[in-house]
Amino acid sequence: MSLTVLWADHCCAVVDKPAELLSCPGRGDDKYDSVETRVPKVFPAATGSILVHRLDQPASGLMVVALTPRAHSVLRAQFEARQVEKHYVASLMGEVAGEEGVVELPFRLDVERRPYQVLDRVHGKMGVTRWKVMSRGEGTTRVWFTPMTGRTHQLRLHASHPEGLGCPIAGDRLYGDPTTAPRLLLHAHVLAFTHPENGQRLRFESPVPF
Repeated sequence: MSLTVLWADHCCAVVDKPAELLSCPGRGDDKYDSVETRVPKVFPAATGSILVHRLDQPASGLMVVALTPRAHSVLRAQFEARQVEKHYVASLMGEVAGEEGVVELPFRLDVERRPYQVLDRVHGKMGVTRWKVMSRGEGTTRVWFTPMTGRTHQLRLHASHPEGLGCPIAGDRLYGDPTTAPRLLLHAHVLAFTHPENGQRLRFESPVPF
């Protein structure tokens, strides 16, 4: 029930979530373990809501968590106002066309195949992702993702969908081929936000584990 903490003070902390750890508890006793349930064990003085944002279970990387109700409110407002800087690194299966660009596609939940998301130009919520190629290998492309919105499975969908990059993230068991990697090769590499009390701009980086 440990948690890798990169930085912390009395009101918030930045943690490095390992792949396959849930951000919040899921349904069933076997899905209780999560960032949300581990934080109070590491920070016993934490009060109020913990989670400010989430990472998909198979993804890894940086998350900021709140340790006080005020911090939670201020940090949530920053995410809603798109004042938080987030950058991800992903390894995609296939050769991405072009060097950089923006994907804008609306998705919604497929209620018959939860948690799968589908393209829906009528009822879907728009997701916007900036991307840039970092390097290319034999049949793979390493990409730098900057999500401008925070939709469910946004980066995985924008990578895999034919109207997006058309190249699923390696190891993606929902939108690609899970046999292409031992895990989902998506990592929240950079996170920057404004301290909820003193107004200082804070920036953190987590080494990419793949």
